[in-house]
Amino acid sequence: MRDRIIFATGNEGKMKEIRMLLQDLNYDIVSMKEAGIQADIVEDGNTFEENAAIKAKTIMEMTGEMVLADDSGLEVDAMDKAPGIYSARFMGENTSYDVKNNYILDQLKGLPQSERSARFVCAIACAYPDGEIVTARAAIEGYIGHERIGDNGFGYDPVFWVPEFGCTFAQLSAEQKNKISHRGKALKVMKEIIRNRK
Repeated sequence: MRDRIIFATGNEGKMKEIRMLLQDLNYDIVSMKEAGIQADIVEDGNTFEENAAIKAKTIMEMTGEMVLADDSGLEVDAMDKAPGIYSARFMGENTSYDVKNNYILDQLKGLPQSERSARFVCAIACAYPDGEIVTARAAIEGYIGHERIGDNGFGYDPVFWVPEFGCTFAQLSAEQKNKISHRGKALKVMKEIIRNRK
């Protein structure tokens, strides 16, 4: 039986991406739900790294197993880098992303492309059972489009324009997105860290 890594998320869309990206690691990657864990984790860090580490450490201490967690979000320069670390809780915990995306589009209404710069940032933390915690961070630069476009992906993907592809994140295939995304890049770095520690 293969060793397993618990990924501290309940987001199925995210788990799909993560499994694709980590499939060659030779671990079973399971979500908190699949591991039978329920936990309300207070993410009160001031950076993406701190929040990812809080999640990974909390679940590692509950299970005694190796745990990965990520904290990611969208930084919009014209909005003072908001929503940033509050991306998931932006405008309230249960606010739909349609509402959040429309709000961002409204805030940037009329601004030229040069003032619509934004990036997706992702920090991944790995908490080992011996207490060591390592983190990796990556980002992808782009800008906020003028409307929501695309049905793939989730979250802020429909408003995040990727210049090199000339489309939004939500118009990319899963394979394309995993190659260039903030989460894809950060997981690639983390994968090497895990491999080298074995």
